[in-house]
Order: sequence, then C-alpha cells, then structure tokens
Amino acid sequence: MIHTLGEKASPDQVNDMLQEYETMIKIVVDIRRRALSGGGEMHADCESALLESGSEQDDLWGANWYPSEQRIEFESLINIRPRLGNRSTLLQDENLRQQVEGVARVILGGV
Repeated sequence: MIHTLGEKASPDQVNDMLQEYETMIKIVVDIRRRALSGGGEMHADCESALLESGSEQDDLWGANWYPSEQRIEFESLINIRPRLGNRSTLLQDENLRQQVEGVARVILGGV
C-alpha cells in the first residue's frame, strides 16, 4: 500500500508500506514540499502519487528505506535525469542526498 506523508508516519503506515517488500520500502521524496510517498512495487508508483498531489517532477528523487536498520539507499530508475545532471540510477549529488535523507528520517525515522 502506498502512503503519501508530510509528517511522521505511524507504525501502521510503515507496516502498510512494507506489504510489497518485507524489509524495504520504495520511497520517493519531494525535496521542496518535504513530503514523501512510500510503498508499492515501483518507485514510479510513488512518483505518480506525489505528482497527483501537486509535486513538481524536478523535486522528486527515489530511494529505498530499510526500517529495521534505519538505513537509506539512493538508487532508483526515476533518478536518471541527464537534464538535471544525474545520469545514473544512483543519486549522485551529495546535497540532494542529504535533503532526501533528511525528509526520510523526519517522516520514517524511529518508526
């Protein structure tokens, strides 16, 4: 199940987002709105949910969140954005990584 959140997730919401993959949640973070969408099979599903809620494409970056380890990986097909200087599935800009991780930790951290 996909949830779009702008504030701290509840344990029930995290459990819902873990339905597809038992140990990992695919997330997409809107770095401007400081919101995220998580859950589902593909990052593109989370990206669509955020776009439908008013996010702008250039503000969205994908990652994977591992709740049991409180760890993030910055890899997603939606991160391939040559126009914005990211030519890989891996989010290469350290500043963007810090922004994505900051939002993820506020919303998903400690849950």
